[in-house]
Amino acid sequence: MGPADPALAELLARFRAGGVGALARAISWAEDGHPSVAALLEALHGETGNAWRTGITGPPGAGKSTLVDGLARHWVADGRCLGLLAVDPSSPFTGGALLGDRVRMDRSTGEGVFVRSMASRGSLGGLSLATGAAADLMDAFGFDELLLETVGVGQAEIDVAAAADTTVVVLTPASGDGIQAMKAGLMEAADLFVVNKADTAGAERLANELEMTLELRPSGAPRPPVLRCVARDDQGVAELAAAIEARREDDRASGRLDRRRQARDLARVRRVFSESLRARLWDGDGLQDRAREALAAGERPDSVALKLAARVLQRLQERAS
Repeated sequence: MGPADPALAELLARFRAGGVGALARAISWAEDGHPSVAALLEALHGETGNAWRTGITGPPGAGKSTLVDGLARHWVADGRCLGLLAVDPSSPFTGGALLGDRVRMDRSTGEGVFVRSMASRGSLGGLSLATGAAADLMDAFGFDELLLETVGVGQAEIDVAAAADTTVVVLTPASGDGIQAMKAGLMEAADLFVVNKADTAGAERLANELEMTLELRPSGAPRPPVLRCVARDDQGVAELAAAIEARREDDRASGRLDRRRQARDLARVRRVFSESLRARLWDGDGLQDRAREALAAGERPDSVALKLAARVLQRLQERAS
C-alpha cells in the first residue's frame, strides 16, 4: 500500500506531529509485519541517520539493564532525548516478550525516555528481525540517542554489532565471563568493555585479562578501552558516556562510522532477504511439506535441504528463460 492508504496517511501525520502513541503503533506494525509497514519506512527513510545507536550486550546477570538506566538518566540530564529498545526472550506460547513493557516502564528512566520492549522471537543473535525497523522509526521520530539492549544469551550476542554504531560489552567478575566473551567473538565486535560490579572480588583480575587479550587484536584496529563500573551506584556511568562520546567523534573523523553503517545496512538487507524467502518458500510454497515427506521416507536432512534448494533454483532459471 502507498501513502494514499488512509490508515498510513493518518499514522504518518500523527507520527510527524510528535505523537508518542503513533510511534508505538508504528513499531507494532514493524513487529507484526503490517502490510503498510514497508511504505511507512519508505516515507520516513529520509528522516533517519541522526540518532546515535549504542548497543549494550553481555552475559545474563551482568547488570546491563541497570547500566542502561544510568546512561539514560545521564543523557536526559544532559538535555538529550533517548529511545530504548530492550529485546527480551520470546514466550514459547505467545511469541511475546517475557519481560515485557510493564517491567521495563517501571525502571527509573523518567521523562525524556521512550522505552519499548520487543520479543526476540527466536532470533539467535539476540535481536529481533524487527529491531532494525523499530530503530529506524525511533531515529526518524527525533531521538538523539538510541540504546539497544539485547537478550543476555552469551555466545550469539555479536549480532548487536551489526545494528549499532557503538557496541558496549558488559561483563562481571562472575566465573567464566571473560572466557565466554572470547568464545562469542565479542572481543572483535566490542568498541568498549565495561567490567560491572567492579567493587566485587575478581573485578581487577577480569579487567587485566581483558587488557591483555585486547593486545592481541590486529594492528591498526582501534583498541577498546576497558572501564570499571558499579552501575547500581552510578559509579563509572559518566565515564562510560564520555568514552562513547570519544569513540563516536573518532569514528566520524576517521570515516569508520560511514563504513559501519554501510555494513549494517547490507547485513539488514541480507537478513530481511533471507527471512522473506524463507516465509515465501518454506511456509507458503510447500517446501516444509516436501521436507517432511522426504524425511519420513528416510532421506538425510542435508540431502533434503540441498535437493529443495536445487529445486528452487531450477524453477527460477525456468522462469527467467
